[in-house]
Amino acid sequence: MAKVTIYTRQFCPYCSRAVALLKEKKADFNEIDAGMDAAKKEEMIRRSGGGRTFPQIFVGDTHIGGCDDMMALDRAGKLDPLLAGA
Repeated sequence: MAKVTIYTRQFCPYCSRAVALLKEKKADFNEIDAGMDAAKKEEMIRRSGGGRTFPQIFVGDTHIGGCDDMMALDRAGKLDPLLAGA
């Protein structure tokens, strides 16, 4: 299974929704709270190519976007193969 990194912030409903989906999928993920950590937020922006909204989600080294992007991948049947490392 591919390693997922998700940059989140506290009290973010999109972050909560994305984390819930990852847990539902039993994905191996690392949650980084970057809301109040300037260095982590800068790392998130750099890795995502300028994404400043929360969450920013990576499967391996591939940036898949935010919560809505991940939900769209799931609806299209493309998230499970990504998480499986296919």
